[in-house]
Amino acid sequence: MEEIVLKGIAAAPGIASGSSFILDKQDFVVAPRVIMETEIPIEIARFEEALIKTKEEILEIQKNISKDLGGQHAQIFDAHLLVLEDRSLTDEVIKRIRDEKLSAEYIFSEVLKKYVKIFSNIEDEYLKERVSDVSDIGRRVLKNLMDESKLHDFDNLTEELIIISHDLSPSDTASMYNQNIIAFATDVGGKTSHTAIMAKSLGVPAVVGLKDATLKIRNQDFVIIDGRKGLVLINPTKETKAIYKDAQFRIVEFQDQFKEIKDLPCETSDGHKVKILANLELPEEIPTIIKHGANGIGLYRTEYFYMNRVDLPSEEEQFKAYKQVAEQIAPNPVTIRSLDLGGDKFISSLQIPRDMYPFLGWRAIRFCLARPDIFKTQLRAVLRASAFGKVRLMYPMITGLGDLRAANDILKEVKQNLKDENITFDEKMPVGIMIEVPSAAMTADLLAKEVDFFSIGTNDLIQYTLAVDRVNIKTADLYEPGHPGVLRLIKRTIDAAHAEKISVGLCGEMCSEPVLALILLGLELDDFSMSPLSILQIKQMIRSVNFKDAKKLATEALSLSTGQEVENFSRMKLNELAPAFLNEENSKE
Repeated sequence: MEEIVLKGIAAAPGIASGSSFILDKQDFVVAPRVIMETEIPIEIARFEEALIKTKEEILEIQKNISKDLGGQHAQIFDAHLLVLEDRSLTDEVIKRIRDEKLSAEYIFSEVLKKYVKIFSNIEDEYLKERVSDVSDIGRRVLKNLMDESKLHDFDNLTEELIIISHDLSPSDTASMYNQNIIAFATDVGGKTSHTAIMAKSLGVPAVVGLKDATLKIRNQDFVIIDGRKGLVLINPTKETKAIYKDAQFRIVEFQDQFKEIKDLPCETSDGHKVKILANLELPEEIPTIIKHGANGIGLYRTEYFYMNRVDLPSEEEQFKAYKQVAEQIAPNPVTIRSLDLGGDKFISSLQIPRDMYPFLGWRAIRFCLARPDIFKTQLRAVLRASAFGKVRLMYPMITGLGDLRAANDILKEVKQNLKDENITFDEKMPVGIMIEVPSAAMTADLLAKEVDFFSIGTNDLIQYTLAVDRVNIKTADLYEPGHPGVLRLIKRTIDAAHAEKISVGLCGEMCSEPVLALILLGLELDDFSMSPLSILQIKQMIRSVNFKDAKKLATEALSLSTGQEVENFSRMKLNELAPAFLNEENSKE
């Protein structure tokens, strides 16, 4: 079989190799499970029992509908029964269980998808409408074959898989915190899409923006994901496998060299101290964060707590989750960002159409101010958790003082309610904002007078400043973190914060890149917050350079004309000041 190479966008570093699993957007998602030869009769029996049970359920439904609404309404389920009694479908499932030695639920879901596709392509409108019948019966059979809650669950995977998908929403990736998912590859997305962010948090390689990976890769193909170069290799040759095995060894060797600095202070060679914090998506990441020596959590993305559920989280649920994180990270700080819904993050329990909250619409703090009931529940939980650790609250997507004051008015009301109920909380809990739109950066001098800290969210600041959709592959090449316009907004924000003697951090992907982190150090950024796996490398870079040199570099970078010039200049200077940090980059060639 010929080796095929697909080129996309490098989203999360590293190399992984293994079997592919195509995750499509069907309502049923079942991961493959290999079975033994002796289990084949058992799987076939399970499948036949599920068919019988499903038929009994449908007949019962028909009986009840006929009794309550009349026989003509009950007839709509005749099509469901016809699908169950279709011998070509059942025979194909049984044959494939025998031939492929995979579980009944996986084989059935694959055959079902094929039938859905066939019906979808038929021109006859009546037959086309039968797609919903096939899908519905499929869900019912799968529910009887397995625990219904596992239809979208990857927790019980027994083999390592590489997920291939057209796209992965944050809720998709949030449900994949599993050691057996070893890489992602998607048709769409950019370097700072949430697929990329979650892949880095999970510590797995990812390639996005592949355009047609889902058409060229089949289930169970052997693939290599190269998250450094943005490559996906399908059915690689023995020679290619050997090359990548050696590259994996060199990456591990490169990363291991930083382990000894875990407990050393994060300071430049001339004694300038900064903090390195971690971005947190899921509480399961905390052991990794502690392992890599973070000085705390600079961004706790709470929206993941709202996903993959049919209801909204209660105050008590949120309180317990925030309290757990605060206690585990203490005495270091935890910066909890209030719900940042919108853009490419949705929660199904609200039943709001997706076009209601695009990147330039009803999202983040705007959503919270429009739904104070949801906002107040979260604020109560955050305040209560503040009694159990060093908790900081941060509002996302503040555009100016109007947003900030409106949010603080609600916070003040919630605080008073807690006092009236004699509930303990930290009355001096620091409250800050994210600077992620140009209007906030341009009015940073005004905002700095009314907050305790700033955190620059460069993932959004860059897209809003450059008018580049960060998840659109057509504009991915235009996404320039080093663009002079972006750097000047960052400098303006840092200067405004320091003028009011408040700290300023940065929690975008920008500060996990050594070439860009060096510029940020020179711009006098106080806190660097990033995915846990990037912490030690950036810490070592900071410890290897002189602060005076970094400031001089940043000043020169601000005088350059293009983002490419900025990055090339910084790369050259980094090679002079700390050449070890380009070893991994050079190994990509």
